[in-house]
Amino acid sequence: MRKMTKKNKIAAVALSATLLAAGGGAAYAYWSTTGSGGGSAVAGSTTSNVTITAAVEAGITPSGNGGAATSKTITYTAANPNTSSTQVTLTNPVVTTTVAAGVSGVCDAAWFKATVPAGPTTVSAGATADALGTGKLTFTDDPTADQNACKGATITVTVGSN
Repeated sequence: MRKMTKKNKIAAVALSATLLAAGGGAAYAYWSTTGSGGGSAVAGSTTSNVTITAAVEAGITPSGNGGAATSKTITYTAANPNTSSTQVTLTNPVVTTTVAAGVSGVCDAAWFKATVPAGPTTVSAGATADALGTGKLTFTDDPTADQNACKGATITVTVGSN
């Protein structure tokens, strides 16, 4: 067997260090990789609907003589019979009208506009009337139409949620 020279010893140590570094680098790369994924969930079959209520301040009237519209506050609340809280965002308010019994004429829903509060609100588990915020119900005067049929009419605001 041949004696190792100083030059051969340095080469052997360098080769060992290179192999060790390469193996350690591969191990580091393997354990530090990242990735992404996705998933989905379905609500249990025992989940109940959250009920949203819109209460409108009484006494809305058109401004008259083609003036600016008048508004009343709509207070939105929610009841959540479930055992966990949930987030609700109100969307797409729709106004419908029903003329009072015995009243003739038209109370056009197009004369009304409703708004909803912005953004999501958390409804507590077991809540009976958690506040969701307020909006406005606006009654626009139409000087070309007889709006008297709206006196005593039922004005309903229906909202969606997501």
